[in-house]
Amino acid sequence: MTPNRKTYRIAVLPGDGIGVDVVAEGLRVLRAVEQSLTGVSFDTVELAVGAGEYLRNGDPLPPSAVEACREADAILLGAMGLPGVRWPNGTEMTPQIDLREIFDLYDGVRPIKLYNAAHSPLKGYEAGGIDFILLRENTEGMFASRKGTYAPDAEAVCDTLRITRHASERLFRAAFRLAVGRKGLVTLVDKANVLPSMAYFRSIFDEISAEFSQVRTERVYVDAAALYLVKSPQRFDVLVTENLFGDILSDLAAGLIGGMGVAPSGDIGDRHAIFQPSHGTAPDIAGKGIANPIATILSVALMLDWLPSDETRRGAALIQQAVERALADPRHATPDIGGFLTTSQLTDRILEVL
Repeated sequence: MTPNRKTYRIAVLPGDGIGVDVVAEGLRVLRAVEQSLTGVSFDTVELAVGAGEYLRNGDPLPPSAVEACREADAILLGAMGLPGVRWPNGTEMTPQIDLREIFDLYDGVRPIKLYNAAHSPLKGYEAGGIDFILLRENTEGMFASRKGTYAPDAEAVCDTLRITRHASERLFRAAFRLAVGRKGLVTLVDKANVLPSMAYFRSIFDEISAEFSQVRTERVYVDAAALYLVKSPQRFDVLVTENLFGDILSDLAAGLIGGMGVAPSGDIGDRHAIFQPSHGTAPDIAGKGIANPIATILSVALMLDWLPSDETRRGAALIQQAVERALADPRHATPDIGGFLTTSQLTDRILEVL
């Protein structure tokens, strides 16, 4: 390592289920790209978090892991949680959401891009024909009620949809800045015709839009957005929405391009960021070598693009191009997208391109 080489510290959280499988492949790609970069290197530290860690030691997110994440330059996460491991109120353990709140990772970035026409259930779309980014607000919305509980004999339970000016303004600015470098369109997804909180959300969007006169805007109710995503996904560029709406629509959007196995994500704040595949732990296929590593590999690319270096951004471009070239061949696919390759074999194909 040369004296002038910048080393980025990456906290690695494989988590549970197939998280372990796909993170291993993402790290293989990271190391391969590292060899092509000058002036940067990566120091990775693996941390035990998730439902498995809870079963072992009683805490799914140990304070030591949180501090290690705080000290890292970026965080790479696999997937966390298991259906049978739950809190007393019946909800699953979701340390990844805890981390979003601890580090104020308000900007949930969900890129959606079709890499091969064979992957999509929609007809008539070629590679690149579906290409948009969905931003979800990560720190409030309906998820603000997630730590509540209820009495076993309760007759009714209420959750609160929380919208604040501070969180909305910074989310919308992130959406507009992103659109400036793309097709220049931001679509607000809300339910302002029914919910006062959503009417407030829309009013803040309208205020922030005035700061970005070069960006076009549209406003779509969430139910209509679900329809348009299926009928005409090519119309969208950057969509921005509330936490729960974003959670639901990002899964629908992933389905348009082949499923969760090809959908990366980043949860980004002003200082910290976590990058992870959009999928869950899929314990039924964990360890079988058939999980799709593409979402994790693309999440590594998102991570490199976010790090403040021209060289890491070059590494991100190398990964993106390698994935596009590899997936152009329909034989380069795991079972979830119609192929027969194993997890590691699909990574091998990408490494060959790299």
